[in-house]
Formats: sequence, structure tokens, C-alpha cells
Amino acid sequence: MSDETHDDTVDEQPPADEGKRDDTGEFAQVPVAVGMDEISEAEKLRVPETLVVLPIRNAVAFPGTVMPLTIGREKSKAVLDPALAGSRMICVVAQRSAEVEEPGLDDLYRIGTACVILKLYKVPDGSEMIIVHGLRRVGIESLTQESPYLEARVHTREDSTEPSTELDALVHIVRQGAMRLIELSPNVPAEAVEIIRGIEAPGTVADFLAANLPMGLVHKQEILETFDVLQRLRKVNAALAGQLDVLELSKKLDQEVRDKIDTTQRQYYLREQMKAIQQELGQPDAQTQPIDRLRKKLEKAKPPENVLTEATRELDRMAGIPQSSPEFNVAMDYVEWIASLPWAVSTEDNDDINVAERILDEDHYGLEKVKRRILEFLAVRTLKQDSRGPILCFTGPPGVGKTSLGQSIARSMDRKFIRISLGGIRDEATIRGHRRTYIGAIPGRIIQEIRKAGSKNPVFMLDEVDKIGQDVRGDPMSALLEVLDPAQNSNFTDHYLDVPFDLSGVLFIGTANYMDAIEQALRDRMEIIDLPGYTHREKLHIAGNYLVPRQVKENGLKPDQVRFSDEIIKTIIAQYTREAGVRSLERRIGAVCRARASAIVRGKEAPPEVTPEDLEEAFADKRYEPEAARETAMPGVVTGLAFTPVGGEILFIEATHMPGNGNLDLTGQIGGVMRESAVAAFSIVRSRAEVLQINPDTFQCNDIHIHVPAGAVPKDGPSAGCAMLCSLISALTGLIVDPHTAMTGEVTLSGRVLPVGGVREKVLAAHRAGLERVILPARNERDLRELPDDVRENIEFVLVRNTLELVNVVFPGLVAAKTARKKKPKKKTTARKKPTKKKASRKKAAKKRVKKKAAKRL
Repeated sequence: MSDETHDDTVDEQPPADEGKRDDTGEFAQVPVAVGMDEISEAEKLRVPETLVVLPIRNAVAFPGTVMPLTIGREKSKAVLDPALAGSRMICVVAQRSAEVEEPGLDDLYRIGTACVILKLYKVPDGSEMIIVHGLRRVGIESLTQESPYLEARVHTREDSTEPSTELDALVHIVRQGAMRLIELSPNVPAEAVEIIRGIEAPGTVADFLAANLPMGLVHKQEILETFDVLQRLRKVNAALAGQLDVLELSKKLDQEVRDKIDTTQRQYYLREQMKAIQQELGQPDAQTQPIDRLRKKLEKAKPPENVLTEATRELDRMAGIPQSSPEFNVAMDYVEWIASLPWAVSTEDNDDINVAERILDEDHYGLEKVKRRILEFLAVRTLKQDSRGPILCFTGPPGVGKTSLGQSIARSMDRKFIRISLGGIRDEATIRGHRRTYIGAIPGRIIQEIRKAGSKNPVFMLDEVDKIGQDVRGDPMSALLEVLDPAQNSNFTDHYLDVPFDLSGVLFIGTANYMDAIEQALRDRMEIIDLPGYTHREKLHIAGNYLVPRQVKENGLKPDQVRFSDEIIKTIIAQYTREAGVRSLERRIGAVCRARASAIVRGKEAPPEVTPEDLEEAFADKRYEPEAARETAMPGVVTGLAFTPVGGEILFIEATHMPGNGNLDLTGQIGGVMRESAVAAFSIVRSRAEVLQINPDTFQCNDIHIHVPAGAVPKDGPSAGCAMLCSLISALTGLIVDPHTAMTGEVTLSGRVLPVGGVREKVLAAHRAGLERVILPARNERDLRELPDDVRENIEFVLVRNTLELVNVVFPGLVAAKTARKKKPKKKTTARKKPTKKKASRKKAAKKRVKKKAAKRL
């Protein structure tokens, strides 16, 4: 029910003896409603035709109700004198807008209430207060006076009502709703219940409730102007229902809040009682029990002094935080992480080099350079126990054993082995963790894996370092700089822990397929060890001793149920795989084993020996046919060698010429460096055209086109210079290059052949392809020492220092034939004078010197 008071200016408070103060300090309106047969003599007075008008703001006066009004405006005060001197009756009407200070007829509603002034009070602030009793509705016809006060001609408006069952039912519903509203409103006086029960007239019930319900001015004026009692009750009932919904919801929410407060207070009271009982019984406190457990665990972990101080500070702070608080759990997780790290736990290294050498030889075939470096590291550890571990990085094509080599190192040293794959990570927090201010923050992968290992000196393998990404969340590769620097990682600080952890005892090993993708600063912190691809003989040994037994066991077979002969393994290597490593070879062997297992389960009997027919049945795809198996060759086609992240590959260079304007076209998705090599080779051929028996006019009236097949694969690098030079010479002279000869090397305009990288991988690719001769730069001779013996036995190596030697090897007799033809005397002409003997000899000597210089440039 409404607690507001209303006046003609602003809401004011009536004197204390005229109202009842509620809990909020405001006066509750105590309206009075009585039947027309019970009103006083003053209320029975006939409403005159003219009445003084009292405009009020933000309120509506209803018939049958008593309400206080504070008079503040001078024009409103002037109304009181003639009213009190006469019948004490005035017309109370609401203003349309509260901002108007001197309202006229257009500023007032045309329906108001004829009221009788019951009492008048003087207020200390100079205003006056009256208590009025509404009698009946009146309509304002016109103003008869506007100064010094308003006076209007009015007429009464009677209620329109007909007794009916609907009317009685509606009165009952409204009365019950009002009772419920009073019940839910604690600030409504108890007298209101008796007033509602005592009202008999339906219209008076509607007016009483409309006067006290918290509705807007427009809504109340609408009810005042509703003369049909049935319609008036319906509008009041709708407003009453809306107010009931609000109060019901408010009560529900208030009850929920009270229940939560009561529950919290009850739990606090019970918790305090439990503490007192536990103290009496000598039992630990439930609040301090997890803190005491963490304190003991922290002391057992033996962290450094600065770390212990930080963790102890968190434990002391936890003692003053309720366990139900999220902050308590955050602090508890932090201390739990610190207490679970192996600050003082390390494994004892096995310093027996002979045992380590035996384990490495058992797990891996070949890789002598890698094994030697590991044994050297163990030897240094034996002589100097406090030496910082180096950061090794194994680089090589996939499947050559980089990851498994790390496991063997850990086994040979009796250390724990952990591995994380860095391929595709783009968030720097993956390495160094998140700040504790983030929700759900955890340490980075480095600290996580150290805790899983339970040792502070494991063998830690960082796999696929070259495949780390970068975006707006940071650069993980830069975050590894501190981890992989022996001079800094003794104080590695994770963002979550915010305390240093010593990583100097960890043996970090990185793996990569291609070092160019790794930043220079990170490469500088690692000792790079290349793992080249395997030869056919090495693959045969690895398959027979490692891959076949493992696949037989993993597929549930027994050794006497399937046997791979050396010839079968060689067939798989040569015809069904094309790789630098042995991963695809192992998958092929596994496919044969699965086919044999399927046949055994079906009850088919088959000899244990694997046959070529078994290979055809197990492998649905076609065989690989070596490119060099093409015995027929064409002019302009030369076999080159390339080095890729997955090992060496043979590369074909094709050149041709056609009528044109001397343009040079390059295709095959070749990079900028490779394009420059092609242009340099073209310039060499063009400048030595006479020596190479090429008509100089060929370059003016022909277009030259160089193409590198496999056009969908990007290619780049300077090592194809020799192959492009020979391809151009072959295309322009029509001479055919031996298809079993491959070459690599960079050429310069002065005719030098410069060394290149990846010689071992390139030669192994030539060996896999069945090539018989490889032409290399002379300065790459030292790289031949790393080649296996069987490769050196099966391939002829030719070393060249300049392009002349290259042309003499690839095109025997080309330069010599031209030189011999140059020695033939020229025909005599009658137009010229016969030169003297001395002059002819000088010209002859000059020509010889030119020829020698040209041959030397080649």
C-alpha cells in the first residue's frame, strides 16, 4: 500500500500527531473511507455550482478518502481564506505537469474531487497543511476566476453501477487481494484492514484502493475518471495483481537472502563450536589441517631459502582466509606446486662409458658421430661432476631415430626421460606458464614435466623445435632462449611460480628436420649434430635386427609364423619405400605382418617365408620406379641432386630452345636463388659459345626455356648451377648427357665451381636411385669421408674445380674438337694483300693466346 503524502508543490510530511511514522522515517497515509449514509453533516452539504480550485502536483484525491496536503504556493494559500470562511469545500484537481507554477485551465485535468477541509496546520517553514476529506467526483466546466486564486464552475459526476453477480464477485476478489497485499506490506497500518472490511459500497472500495496503491499519476487519474464502478474495479484489480506479483517476488528473494545469512551464521557458529571441541580433545583444527600438511610437505621438499620464504608467506596468509573463499584454493594450489617439485631430488648418473656404449649400439645401428659425442659428454661428466650439461640438437630427415636416440641416452645414463612436442605451439605461456592473476593459471610445460619426472636432472627432449609458431600471444621460440642457455637456466623463472628453478642439471636435447626455421639466437645456444639418412645396407640391418622383431611382436605373431628374408627386405626398401629414414619401412613390414595375422586367424595355412606375391597382396599401391631407371635420354635433360628437410632427392633439369627473340624462361616453382643460378649458367654458355661449338646467332633468334619438373613443389638454392649449365649445353649442341650421371655444385661467371651443402644426403639419394656416377665440387672432397663404404664402392665420384673440367667430364671431346678445328688455315682471298711471314706468325700467336684464355675460363 502507498506510504506517500501529497501536496500542491512537493511531498511534505504532516505533523507527528496526524500520521504514523513508518520504518523508513516517512509518514504512512491513513486514509479513511466510509459509506455515504455514514458521513458527517458537513459531508452531506450540496456541492455548489462554483468552487475554489486547489491544484495539486503528483497526486490525485479520491472520494471517500482523507489525505493531508501541504500548501506552499501563494496562489494556493489564497484558496484557504474563502473556503474556510464559507462551506469549507474546495475542488482538488491534479495538474497535468508538475513543472507549471501557475496553472491555467489547460494545465489541469477536467475531473477532480470536491473535498471538505477538516483541519488546518501552520508549518514552521512558512507553509500550511490541511487535512481534506474527499466527497464526490466533480467536472470542471470553466474558470470563473483566475486571480488571486482559481475558481471554477463545476458539476457533480455520479457513479454508474448496477448490482450483479459479477460485481459482487469482483468486489470479493479485490477485497481478498487487498488483504493479501496488506499482509505482504509490513509498513501498512493495521487500521487499513478494518477500513477495508467496513467498506460496503463497491465504488468506495475501488476509490480507497486506488488512493493507496503505488501507481502513477496518469493511471490514478484514469481510475478517477472511470464512472462505471465495474470497470473501475477491473482496473483496480489489475493494478492490485501487479503489485501482488512484485511483493510476492520480493518476499521470495528476501527469504532466500535470509536463509543464506542464517545458514552462514549457523555454519560459523558450528565451526566455532567445532574449534572449541577440537581444542579440548587435542585434535587438529579443520582450517589449519591442510596448512599443516602443506607445511610438512614443503619442509620435506627442501626448496632453496628464498623459495621457502615465499611459500611460507603464502601459508601464513592462508591461515586468515576462509576455506570457502576462492582465494584460499588459489594459494593452496600455488604452495602445492612448490612443495611437489623435486628441488633436492636427482638421480645418480651412470659414468661407465663401456655400458653406455653397449646400450647405444644395442638401440641404434650406425650413427657413429652421434654416439661419439654422447660418450665424450659422459667422459667429461666423469671427470668434472659439476659441469653444466650441453644443449644438443639432433637435426635430420624424419624417421632417422632422433627421438629414440634421446631415450637411449637417458637409459645409458640411468636418468629419467621426458619429452614434449613443440610442433604447432604459438603461446609463449606454454613454455613459461601463466600469471597467478589469471583464472585457472598453471605452470608451463617445462615445470609440469619436471614434476612428472620427479627428478631435477632428467633427459628432457624438446621435439620438433623447428615447427614452433608465433602470433599475438608471444614467441615461444624466444621463450626457449632462457631454457636452453647453460649460463641462464640455473635461474629459470616460471610465470606461475615466480621463483627461480635450477635447470642446469637437465640434459636438454632438441630435434629438428630443418635448421633454417630456427632463429639464429636459439641455434647459437645449441650444439647441432646432423643425423643423415640411411643407406640401403643400413636399412637392411635395421629392419632385420630391430623393425621385424618389433612388428612381429606387436601384431601377435610368433617368430616361426613369419620370416623376412634379406631379399624381401631389399625389395621393400627399393620398390615400396622412398625415404631417408625407416619409418615408412616399418609401416610396410607391419602391413605384411597384419596380413599374415589375418590369414592365420582365418585358418589359412601358409609357409612362414614372405614372398613377392605376399608383398603385392599386402601393398595396394604401386611400386616406386627409380627415375634413373630410364635408359633412354634426351638432349637438354640432366640429373641434379637436391637437399630437402626430409633428406636428399634427385632433381631433373630440362632445357630446350625454340625460334624467338633471345628470351630466357624459367618454370617449375624455383626460388630467387635458383633463378639467379640459371641466369648465371645462361651467361656462361653465351659468353663461351664459340668454344662450346654453339653458333652465337642461336641466342639472337631463339628463346631458351629451363624447366624443373615437379612444378607443384617449391625449389630453391644455388647447387643446381652445374646441372643447369650442362642442360643448356646439351640442348644447344644436341649432345646427350649420361642418364646415370648426377651432379651438384654452384657455378660463378668466372667459371669456378663452388662447394655446396648436404653432400651426404644428396649422394645417398643418388645411391637409392641407382645412379652410377656423381660429379661434385673439388672442395667437397672432405665430405666423402662421411659416406658409407658400400656407397663409395658402388658410385664413381668425379671432382671438378671449374666449368672446363665439368664440360670435359660430361661432354668428352667437345672443347678439344673445337680447338683442333680452329687450327685449320683459312682460305686465301684475292681481295686482300698476302701478309708477310713475320706478320702472319704474330697473328697466329695472338690467336693461340686467345684460345688458351678462353679454354682457361671454362
